Order: sequence, then C-alpha cells, then structure tokens
Amino acid sequence: MAANVMTTLPQFNGLRPKFPTTAAPVQTMAAVKPIRHRRNGGLVTRCDFIGSPTNLIMVTSTTLMLFAGRFGLAPSANKKSTAGLKLEVRDSGLQTGDPAGFTLADTLACGSVGHIIGVGVVLGLKNTGVL
Repeated sequence: MAANVMTTLPQFNGLRPKFPTTAAPVQTMAAVKPIRHRRNGGLVTRCDFIGSPTNLIMVTSTTLMLFAGRFGLAPSANKKSTAGLKLEVRDSGLQTGDPAGFTLADTLACGSVGHIIGVGVVLGLKNTGVL
C-alpha cells in the first residue's frame, strides 16, 4: 500500500524557512521519529604517561625496525632483496655519512614501517581486550 503524501515545499526568505500555512495533511502508514544525535561534550583526548603500554609498543616496534634496517636485516636503499629474499649490496647513488650506508630515505622508510607494525599490534591487542 502506498501512502498518500501531499506536501508543499518551504520557501526560504533569509535564514529561516517560512512554511505555507495551507499545507495539506500528511498521511503515512507508520510514525517516523526524527533522528537525534547525542552530543555529550567535546572530543576527549587522553595523554598517558611515557611508560604507557601503547607508547612502549610504538617505541619498541619502531626501534626494532630501525635496528633491522641499519644493521642489514631488512632491505634498504643500498641493499636490495633478491627473489630468494637474500640481501645484495648495490650502489644507490645516495650520499650518506653512515659507515653502513644507512640513508635518510632508509630512516624514514624503516620508521614508517615500524609505526605501521606498532599500530597493528596496538589495534590488535585493543580488539582482543588485552590492552
């Protein structure tokens, strides 16, 4: 069964709409409640102490990834990975003062991957209820 709906469009003059006073009644099958958004206050941000579990996970994962990149356990700009997952030394042309050839691009890449791993660990632990 289709509901007979007869309405008129509101006319806007300024900032407030003026509804016509001769609007036809609206006939519907069921009562529709307006959607109400609950707003209990502003966004709450917690800044825990330095030794919080989330902070320790992020620092550990980023440090381990930077350690792996710096000491040749992960691919870098000067050490590419082969099909057998072995690292081969190559000249990337990037200038660095590090004896191992760890460049700025390697630092940013390994730090980013460390953060990605840390976020995955934190979200996984929060989802399981451990954290």
